[in-house]
Amino acid sequence: MAVVSNTRGLTLRDSLSVSITVGAYGAAFGAASVAAGFSVLQSCLLSLLTFSGASQFAVIGVIGAGGSALSGITTASLLGFRNGLYGLRMAPLLKIRGVKRIIGAHVTIDESTGVALSQESRGIDAMRQGFWYTGFGVFIFWNLFTLAGAFGAQAMGDPASWGLDAAVPAAFLGLVWPRLKTSVDRALAISAVAMALVLTPFLPAGLPIIATTLLALGMGLRKK
Repeated sequence: MAVVSNTRGLTLRDSLSVSITVGAYGAAFGAASVAAGFSVLQSCLLSLLTFSGASQFAVIGVIGAGGSALSGITTASLLGFRNGLYGLRMAPLLKIRGVKRIIGAHVTIDESTGVALSQESRGIDAMRQGFWYTGFGVFIFWNLFTLAGAFGAQAMGDPASWGLDAAVPAAFLGLVWPRLKTSVDRALAISAVAMALVLTPFLPAGLPIIATTLLALGMGLRKK
């Protein structure tokens, strides 16, 4: 019993360390969303219903730059596609059905999947606990900090005068940078940036970002 309790405590510790750190980043989203012209309510609903940081930043980045809602949704969907792949990995482990399956899908994100898999040496129960603790933890903190960030940006007046319009590209850089671990990853990132810059003057907002996915797919197929 003591061993089980200790294992659960370690899993909870790992989950909270991730949940609080990642959740606090929601403040940047709330501020950036208001800076892009969204209301506090719209910003909070994006966090509640979408709950995928990269996809949320994509929506406000594209629409805030003058792109259409369709372009924003398409870009967000492409970025969120990975969550579906996480679901395929987690489904056999969680073995949930009904309403719980819907809730599980909503909190299937990078962090909940990562913490769950990192608990493998502690057993299946620890993996399941890591998933749920982290999924709900990030969800709660992300939404609380989104609200705080949105209200804070609104209280400051014109967000652009504080430089908050730079929060979107800075946030994307923060999300991508840790993942550029190989020369191929770095080459792809540089090529995508160059391609987006070249296409931006000629295409509507959002489409240059979508176009870079073709480059990523091409390089992925070439590696195979």
